[in-house]
Amino acid sequence: MLYTPPELLALLVVTAGVFVQSRIGIGYGLLAAPILFQIDPAYVPGPILVVGFCLSTLMVMQSAQQLRWRRVLPAIIARAPGAGVGALLVQLLSQALLGVLLGLALLLATLLSWRTFKLRTTPRSLVTGGFFSGLIGTATGIGGPPIALVYQQQDPAIARAELAAFFLVGTLISLAMLFGAGQLGEEHLWLALKLLPGVLLGNSLSYLSERYWQINNLKPWVLVLSLLAALLPLSQGVSNL
Repeated sequence: MLYTPPELLALLVVTAGVFVQSRIGIGYGLLAAPILFQIDPAYVPGPILVVGFCLSTLMVMQSAQQLRWRRVLPAIIARAPGAGVGALLVQLLSQALLGVLLGLALLLATLLSWRTFKLRTTPRSLVTGGFFSGLIGTATGIGGPPIALVYQQQDPAIARAELAAFFLVGTLISLAMLFGAGQLGEEHLWLALKLLPGVLLGNSLSYLSERYWQINNLKPWVLVLSLLAALLPLSQGVSNL
């Protein structure tokens, strides 16, 4: 399988995103989507979601012992109505205004979590995180931070496993919607196929790095990525108002 220079760059970007998500549970879409879009808009959303589904499948298989489907189920169920609200907002509001509103909401949640209160992983917080993950993910393509904030106090291994299960089901739903709308075709699957080696490479590098880079507390990593996720649509929205 031959690669052009832009395709090699895309593969490197995916590898880096997979490495981060394999270590802390989120980060692949947040880091990869904006860069892949600049390389070729055709990478987003179909191919990047196909790769994300494969990554989540791999992570669920690797984390089967730590995964408790029963606990993460409320978040998975709540993602569906959140996605519906997100789709409605996309129809009612301009993309610029939507980016500003959702960016401000996520920024407020991140700052409050950083300085004011500790989020516990309860059925209520899982429903809230799942709902807003579906809403923000549908409206902006960055849905990881709302649910990751709920898991910031959890053991990293448990958080990675349950976040992978959440993203596995959520990504599958998104792919089904894209296919039904005619937005996922053979050309998108071919682009995704050429990115898949990045899943294996990034995941392998993550496994090897565990000897030298121990993560005992997810909170700083989750909050930094959540802050980045809030500023991205906020800055884009303000510039387009």
